Amino acid sequence: MLTAQHLMKSEADMAIRIITDSTSDFTRAEAAQLGLEIVPLKTRFGDEEYIDGVTISPKEFYEKLIEGDVLPTTSQPSPSEFEEVYDRVLGPEDEAVVITISAELSGTCQSALIAAEKYEGRVHVVDSRSASIGTQILVRRALELAPGAKGAAELAHQLTQEREKVCVIALLDTLEYLKRGGRISPAVAFAGGVLAIKPVVSIQDGAVQLVGRARGSKNGNNLLSEFIKKRGGVDFSLPHTLGYTGLSDALLQKYVHDSAHLWTEHAESLPVCLIGSVIGSHGGPGAVAVAFFRRGDL
Repeated sequence: MLTAQHLMKSEADMAIRIITDSTSDFTRAEAAQLGLEIVPLKTRFGDEEYIDGVTISPKEFYEKLIEGDVLPTTSQPSPSEFEEVYDRVLGPEDEAVVITISAELSGTCQSALIAAEKYEGRVHVVDSRSASIGTQILVRRALELAPGAKGAAELAHQLTQEREKVCVIALLDTLEYLKRGGRISPAVAFAGGVLAIKPVVSIQDGAVQLVGRARGSKNGNNLLSEFIKKRGGVDFSLPHTLGYTGLSDALLQKYVHDSAHLWTEHAESLPVCLIGSVIGSHGGPGAVAVAFFRRGDL
């Protein structure tokens, strides 16, 4: 089990701190156990503003989303919010690697970069080029690599290379939330919005792409499995996880059952993540997602 002690480096008085934003969907308990610092985004329902993962839990968020009439909006942290975290966690000899949601999807990365300027090369920002569980597995990879890294610059460079092998695929119930949040164009939403058709999306080049359409969840599950195979399969030696949105994991469990051939010989259990309010605002309820590092050099 990785803990905060794993962040210590070969020089006894220096540590590399790992910082991420709340869209990586770690729980607060996980973050504390791993020694992670989380900079939260915000979710707003009308006049009510919530701090992602702090003043609203994923369960509370989906209850409000499903039961209410107001669609949520989201907002990024300011540079000063990142700076406050940098000031708090960095000792005199410490460095930090900050891993954020894709800059194509949010201004969070830019805020992290602006805040890092005053720290004279001690804070290195890595755009994950992903979101949610895709960012999460890159953060988990950072925690694995940190003990052997000579410094934050080396670790950031390696993560920038390894992020190219991160794959995220998701089966959504609808594209409507992505369209309203401006993460896909109305034309793409229309193409994927045929009645009874479930859109399959991926994050490619840092942005959300519609990569398939399926009639019903079973066909959608098959498309997820086909996508994984086309990407070379899952490298089970590296972090991987499944995610879902909404108040029930029933659709996720169905996917695990339908795709058992991908997992049973490689993993005794699969990490599962309930996706939080910011990404849930754009994905909507009823989504199933997979994030993994692909094998090979495709």
